[in-house]
Amino acid sequence: MTPTSNPLSPAPPDEWMRPVTLTGPHVTLVPLTPEHAADLHLGADEDTYALLARGGPEQRTVEGWAEYIGRLNALPARVNWAVLREGQAVGRISYSEVRAADRWVEIGTMLVPAAQGTVANPGAKLLLLTRAFEELGANRVHFKVDARNARSLRAMEKLGAVREGTLRQYQVRPDGYARDSVMFSILHGEWPAVRAGLQARLLTGG
Repeated sequence: MTPTSNPLSPAPPDEWMRPVTLTGPHVTLVPLTPEHAADLHLGADEDTYALLARGGPEQRTVEGWAEYIGRLNALPARVNWAVLREGQAVGRISYSEVRAADRWVEIGTMLVPAAQGTVANPGAKLLLLTRAFEELGANRVHFKVDARNARSLRAMEKLGAVREGTLRQYQVRPDGYARDSVMFSILHGEWPAVRAGLQARLLTGG
């Protein structure tokens, strides 16, 4: 064991894949379903579509969002939640890859513009990071950020995640663009400081 290994025994593999409802003071995370499509369609803008993982909806309609959500939920080793504020879906956050045997998860986040820069992002990340490190027994959580997405890169630095490097031309998008992905991570030993930072941000509004 390294100094940053999680002393908590890992949860059973099935538990890592369970989209439990998680409730915090500012946001609630619930399993993502096509019922959230209308809210996400209403809140999306051009940047939302340009940067969405897995290509985003094929049609910019409520039905397109519902189909996209269905595709996300059908992917193996992935768990998806809707981010709710006052009962409205303002985004999606996921364990976009789960590797229970290696004790890590990847987190991916999409928030509609009106929710960006608010408590929604730190609130949602606090809930999923707490579940990963304190309930599932993860050693590591990582994030892959589109190198073009300056807002998300700044958010990772603000979070306190460690920048590990760039995966060059890592993902080919539907338009043919070969996306560079910047990898960030948090280890269990780093989690207390990250948690304290998130809690402080929530006290001051994000």
